[in-house]
Amino acid sequence: MSHNLLNIKTPAEDQAGVLKADLGLGNLGLSNLSKVYWNLPTEAIVEEVVFRKEAKLSHGGPLIADTGKHTGRAAADKVVVREAESEGHVWWGPYNRPMSPDAFDALFARLQGYLQGRDLFVQDCYGGADPEYRLPVRIVTELAWHSAFARNMFIKPSSTEEYKRFVPEFTVISVPGFQAFPPIDQTPNPTFIALSFARKLCIIGNTAYAGEIKKSVFTVMNYLLPLQGVLSMHCSANVGQDGHSALFFGLSGTGKTTLSADPRRGLIGDDEHGWSEQGIFNVEDGCYAKVIGLNPQAEPQIHACTRRFGTILENVIYDPASRRIDLDSDARTENTRASYPLDFIDNAVTSKMGPHPRNIILLTCDASGVMPPIARLSPEQALYHFISGYTSKLAGTEAGLGKEPEITFSACFGGPFMVHHPAVYAELLRRKMLRHGATCWLVNTGWVGGPYGVGKRISIQHTRRLLNAALDGHLDRAEFYRDPVFGFEVPRHCPEVPDSVMYPAESWPDKAQYAQRYRSLAARFLENFKKFAPDVPPDIAAAGPLLEGVEHLPELLASHSA
Repeated sequence: MSHNLLNIKTPAEDQAGVLKADLGLGNLGLSNLSKVYWNLPTEAIVEEVVFRKEAKLSHGGPLIADTGKHTGRAAADKVVVREAESEGHVWWGPYNRPMSPDAFDALFARLQGYLQGRDLFVQDCYGGADPEYRLPVRIVTELAWHSAFARNMFIKPSSTEEYKRFVPEFTVISVPGFQAFPPIDQTPNPTFIALSFARKLCIIGNTAYAGEIKKSVFTVMNYLLPLQGVLSMHCSANVGQDGHSALFFGLSGTGKTTLSADPRRGLIGDDEHGWSEQGIFNVEDGCYAKVIGLNPQAEPQIHACTRRFGTILENVIYDPASRRIDLDSDARTENTRASYPLDFIDNAVTSKMGPHPRNIILLTCDASGVMPPIARLSPEQALYHFISGYTSKLAGTEAGLGKEPEITFSACFGGPFMVHHPAVYAELLRRKMLRHGATCWLVNTGWVGGPYGVGKRISIQHTRRLLNAALDGHLDRAEFYRDPVFGFEVPRHCPEVPDSVMYPAESWPDKAQYAQRYRSLAARFLENFKKFAPDVPPDIAAAGPLLEGVEHLPELLASHSA
C-alpha cells in the first residue's frame, strides 16, 4: 500500500501535513513522493496500519506485526562508511564493516529512485532525555507501523511549534521493500544497515525488524556521546526510594528489561542510557521487551503492556477468532517483542533522568551453568568483565541462531552497537565509577545445576532477591569468599535464596565435570581478551581469571561451601 497507484484516500490523509516540519524531505533528495504523513499521533497511525493491512489488532488494542524473514537483527549486514572525519574513531572489524562513500552514494541513489511515487511516514523525535546531549533525529519509514514504533521508542517534541521548526541532526530511512544488489552495492547481502556519519544518515533495507531502527539511533549516540565525555551504555536503569540509582548492563535476553522493571523502584529506562557529569539519562522514551514466555506473576508490569492500545507486538502468535495472544508460542521466533511507551510502566520516572549510580550490575546469562549467581567485583575486575561482555546469545535475537544458547563475548555488553574501541568506553566507565564510588556486581541470570539442557535457568525470584540484597546494602555486610578462578568476591549466603543456588558446584551431580567446565570457561575468557590486551592498561588485563594453581578446584569449591 506504500505505492498508492489508485490514489485511494486513506484514514489519516487529511491530517498528513498538520505537523509537517518547515524543513521537508527535499534536502535528502527524496522527490516525486506520493503522500508524506508527518508526525501522526498513535491513534491515526493505527488507523493507517489497519487500513493498509500491515498488522492486526489484538485483544485489548495492541498491534500485531509480522516482520517477515527477519525476526531479529541482521548484525552481519551493518556497514559504516569510511570517511575522513570519523575513520580514526571507528573500531573497524566484524561489528563495523567499512563501506566506501561512493558505494553508499550509489546505494542511496537507487533507494531514492525506489521511493518515488510512494507514501512515506515521518516521525521527528529526539535521542537523549538530557537537553544538553539531545540529538534531533528524523525517522522516515515505508511502513506505517514502523512510524508507530518510532513514536513509541523516541522522545517526542512537546508542541506544534516545536514540530514546525524541527531540524534533524541525523536521519534514519527504513525501507523494507528495497533490496541491495551485493555485486554492485558492495554489501554482504541484499539486507543492509548502512551508516554515514558525514552525511548524518542511516539507510536500512530488506528487513522489517523494527529493532534495526532503534539500534541505529543508539549506534549514532554511541559514536557522538563519548566524543563529548559522556559514557553511552547498553543498559537499563532504575532508582530506589532512597534516591540511589542502579545500572543493569547486558545483552538481549539477560534480563535488563525484566529486572529493571521493579515495582519498588522508579524506572528510568530499559535499554540505552548516557552517563554525563550531571548523572544518567535515558536515550529513549519507550521499552522494547522480549515477551516469549512472559509470566504475569513474575513480570506483571510488562505483561500488562501486552494488552494495551499503543503497544506493538512483533511476531507474537494469536488466535485469529478471539484475537487473544499466546506469549508462550515460539512458532514464528523466540525473539517475540513488545514496543510500548515508557509511561505505560506505572513507576516510570517522568524526566527519564537520574543521579550518578551507586550500583552497577553486569548481567550475564551463563549457559555453562558454572558462574555464581552474584559476585562483587573490584574496579579492575569490573572493567575486565565490561570489556569482555560474556553471555550467551539466546535463540532468535539475531539472524542465524539455533535453539541452543551460544556462548559469546560482546564487548561492553553491546558490541554490535559500539563504534569506538571498547577501551574508550571502559576508560570513561573507570573514571565515572571511581569519581562517584559505584560498586559493581556480576549477576548470572543463566543456568544452575548443569549447563543448558541439563540444569535449569535460575528463577527470576532468586535473582530479584539477590539484586534487592545488593541494592539495599544488605550484601555490603555479608561474608564473602574469593572465587578461586575469577578472583571476585562471592557472598556465602543471601536471605531467601537457597545455598544450592549460591554455590553452583553443589547442584552439579559431578563436581569434577563442574570444575572442568569452569576451567574451560576461564580459558575462553583469556583467549577472548587477547585482542583487547594491547590497548588496555595492564591492571585491567591482569584482572581476569587464573588457571594456574587451581588443579584442585573441586576441593577448593567444596571448602568454600562447607
